[in-house]
Amino acid sequence: MTQQHPHPTPSRPGQPGQMTAVMRAVAPVTGPKVLRIGLVQGGKVIEERVIKQRTHVTIGPSEKSMFVIPSKSIPPSFRLFELVGGEYFLNFLDGMTGRVAFKAGVSELSALKSSAKRVAVGNAQAYQVQLSEEARGKIVVGETTFLFQFVAPPPVQPKPQLPVSVKSGIANDIDWTTTIIAAFSFLFHFGAVGSIYSDWMDPVVDDEVDVAALLESVKQLPPPPVVEQPKENVEAPAATAAPTAEAPKAASGGGNKGAAASAGKGSGGMSDARASALTNELAQLDMQMLGALNSSGNATASVLSSGDVPTGLLENAAASGSGVGKGGVAGLNMGGAGGGTVRPGAAGGGGLATIGNTGTSGPATAGSAQQVKGPVGNAQVGGPAVAGGSVSNAPSVVAGMTAGFRRCYNKGLQEDPSMKGSVRVTAKIGPNGEVLSATPSGGSGLSGTVVSCVVARVQSAQFAPPEGGGATVVIPVTFVSQ
Repeated sequence: MTQQHPHPTPSRPGQPGQMTAVMRAVAPVTGPKVLRIGLVQGGKVIEERVIKQRTHVTIGPSEKSMFVIPSKSIPPSFRLFELVGGEYFLNFLDGMTGRVAFKAGVSELSALKSSAKRVAVGNAQAYQVQLSEEARGKIVVGETTFLFQFVAPPPVQPKPQLPVSVKSGIANDIDWTTTIIAAFSFLFHFGAVGSIYSDWMDPVVDDEVDVAALLESVKQLPPPPVVEQPKENVEAPAATAAPTAEAPKAASGGGNKGAAASAGKGSGGMSDARASALTNELAQLDMQMLGALNSSGNATASVLSSGDVPTGLLENAAASGSGVGKGGVAGLNMGGAGGGTVRPGAAGGGGLATIGNTGTSGPATAGSAQQVKGPVGNAQVGGPAVAGGSVSNAPSVVAGMTAGFRRCYNKGLQEDPSMKGSVRVTAKIGPNGEVLSATPSGGSGLSGTVVSCVVARVQSAQFAPPEGGGATVVIPVTFVSQ
């Protein structure tokens, strides 16, 4: 199909044409004139502007000025044309030149100072002259020239309007039937998917019923399989019972065979009554042995009072050829002959009489240990030398390292007690006061362990931020032993 374009309707007599209607729509603007300002630099017009809205016209180096010019002889934002009560006034300073054309003629700015009004602009004094709509002229500010005149305001541009075919909105192009069907379809599918992932169709859970079913299932579990126990070794009690039965026999020395035989019988435990009876028998046996070792009576009293030792049992051994005489062997000086008793120390000398003596006749120094104290080191820290910048707390921080230097030196004295010497550590301080590096120099007479320990202590220090962003601190340390 071919689109038919409507033909323009010829204008009737007495009716304006289309061009005339457009020209009438753009009616001339009536009202006060506006300023037209041109900016000239180096003999060339670099900017021209029509101040459509009647307002102040400011110049100066500030970026807030309407015309920015690089001049230090005027304030940052100086009102060259000031609007007062709907009328424009020209403000100029002593350093400005130019001329202004009025109805009466052209006048220089220097000639207008006598008739101009003086106003204060900041710390400076300006001259103010009223301008009429017929005034024009130029103002020279440094290397910049301002040309101005009053012109009729430009006509207001008509607002662009789109044709009616384009003005129709998007709503006219929408197929509402398809849109409604698609919306209902979307809602239906969204509801179906939501019902699938929801718990609306899940059965109601009863906790009591579930716990009861769980208990019933546990009761129906089969019993665990029977684990066979390993057979006990029956020979072990018999083997251990034999030494037990022989022990009382050996202890009694054959003196009480009935007790040993009764103790060896059976493999079971001993009753309390039987244990008490055996204890009494052993006590009686000890008393009989003590009585047999002393020919004159109770041997316990003689041994404790006078130190007599009965020798009646040793006569058979002394009578044999392999016996040893009781002379002064190793200074014992046992003395006496034949039977009877032997008194240690009776034939002279200390003998055995002084064994166990707890008297305080002399200091018991044998076996006593004395602790020998090793050398103690001392660290002498000199004043720090700061270069490359100023560190406010350098003396106090270096003084706080003295204890750490002393510990390093004392550890070195444990390896070499005669060690002594000095070292200089050069520390580079970062912008935040941290130690970037520590370099030792000198170190004569000191071990590598002590020097490394001192460097590590300096690297862990924290100074105040140096002025200038960095500094170097030299720390002299001298170690001496006391």
